[in-house]
Amino acid sequence: MPTTTRVGTESAANKALGGVPTVHYFDFMSRGRGQTVRLFCEDAGIAYDNLLYSMEEYPQFKEQLIKKLNPTGNIPVVELNGKILVQSYAILRYFARLLDAYDGKTPEDKYFVDVITDIVTDWRTLFVTAFLSQNKEDWPKHQQGDRNHYLAAIERHLQENASAQTGSYILGNDFTYGDILLYQILHDEGLVQDGRKELQGYPRINKFVEATEARPNIKAFLQSDRYRG
Repeated sequence: MPTTTRVGTESAANKALGGVPTVHYFDFMSRGRGQTVRLFCEDAGIAYDNLLYSMEEYPQFKEQLIKKLNPTGNIPVVELNGKILVQSYAILRYFARLLDAYDGKTPEDKYFVDVITDIVTDWRTLFVTAFLSQNKEDWPKHQQGDRNHYLAAIERHLQENASAQTGSYILGNDFTYGDILLYQILHDEGLVQDGRKELQGYPRINKFVEATEARPNIKAFLQSDRYRG
């Protein structure tokens, strides 16, 4: 059976959201699109109910429950105050709007966060395809090809954008939902582990990871038993 665990205590951020979100996702380490929702909650101090399905039981619950909540049958799905929220990136943008935070303040900054987010979306699609491929050659090809392509693109964007140049995050000193998405794809690709050796050729991205992992709530999460690799 799925397990549900309450994480954190209700806060002003929960009041802004209108309740405690229940996050439906796989019991698959601290990875994937569902982890971006959890990581947002961790950073923002949002109490949430972490509802996890094992890989073995998920097909049954997908048919019995998830397809009733989400027409695509995909997770994460978030239940919040009687509303059903789907599509992980849209969920983060919605949370950001309710909190009036985690988003750019100007149209230009919002645009730049969207640029990085769209790049991450394209990257994650190719990452998942290679990761799940039955062809053993696809993963090393991905590492040498698509991964390096997107790392180089993001590195250049962060080095050249005026807002990004003011600090360590996508918008310099302002932490956004886009930073969470970028961090998570780097994490899932295995680039933030082992001393970030594979990021040494990308100094601006390396600086971004260091700053993100130093954020108090994220640092506490990474050092807790809730973080499962």
